[in-house]
Amino acid sequence: MISSGQFRPAWWLPGAHAQTLWPSLMRRSVEIELRPERLNLPDGDFIDLAWTKQNSDNIVIVLHGLEGTIDSNYVRGILAAIDKQGWRGVLMQFRGCSGEHNLKDRSYHSGETGDFRFLVKTLRERHPESILCAVGYSLGGNALLKYLGEYKDDALLKAASAVSVPYLLSNSAAKLEKGFSRIYQRHLVTRLINKTSSKFKDRQAPFDLTDLKKWNTFQLFDHHITAPLHGFKSSTDYYEQSSSRQYLKHITVPTLLIHSRDDPFMTKDAIPDQNELSESVTLELSNHGGHVGFISGNTPWNAKYWLEERIPEFLGTYLD
Repeated sequence: MISSGQFRPAWWLPGAHAQTLWPSLMRRSVEIELRPERLNLPDGDFIDLAWTKQNSDNIVIVLHGLEGTIDSNYVRGILAAIDKQGWRGVLMQFRGCSGEHNLKDRSYHSGETGDFRFLVKTLRERHPESILCAVGYSLGGNALLKYLGEYKDDALLKAASAVSVPYLLSNSAAKLEKGFSRIYQRHLVTRLINKTSSKFKDRQAPFDLTDLKKWNTFQLFDHHITAPLHGFKSSTDYYEQSSSRQYLKHITVPTLLIHSRDDPFMTKDAIPDQNELSESVTLELSNHGGHVGFISGNTPWNAKYWLEERIPEFLGTYLD
């Protein structure tokens, strides 16, 4: 089902870019106490988790976006909102995103679901009576939706929500090479390049990195780095296999998608149609909201982060 959504943007944040940039540039860091855990993976690598302090049988897993961290404002905001509900939240930081390089040459990508599957199964074994839900943002949302479509009734989750998902990765890569959106690409790809350079400074890279700094678009970086590191033939192959839009019709877990038509990370063509959604999927489509923005409120001093209201409201149907 596709609905118009309930979000009403703040009048003082006009346009997609204002909505997108405000949370990261202007929002104060959300105070929340978190407990770290290192989870060893079957292939000898690790991921780092961050748990809220609630001791609840309701557990909500959070998946961050590209190069997100435990310090990302949207991450801390949703963990605080989960904690406020009396549920237990846990952030899964993708390989290499917790401030320490992971052990394997491979890292993470938009279609990586193996590590998430291992975490879900681990939590199910530890807490067999608990109800598990998940929330994913941007890249993390794409991975979550792909996972739900892959595992269907065996997803081991009660409900899920995904925000500002790049449903067609090729579309997003192309959009981020145009206009003001190039600013986002420059910021993110520079981080990826610097991380890759640092990671392979003291270890042998699996391929020649001489031209690494020239691979300064998503299409170039994904073709030369992401694809070969993770077993894809090319960036085109990576985008085709990893895009979540093709998996939406297979999802059986109740899932809320939150998206804005003015998302500057992709064009409107990336948004799925009604016939691409399973009966378990609801897409709330707003005209405004930017990318992981959705800021409301009467004044800048009274900014409201609507996602942190809407997502718990939806999950509460299955957790309360």
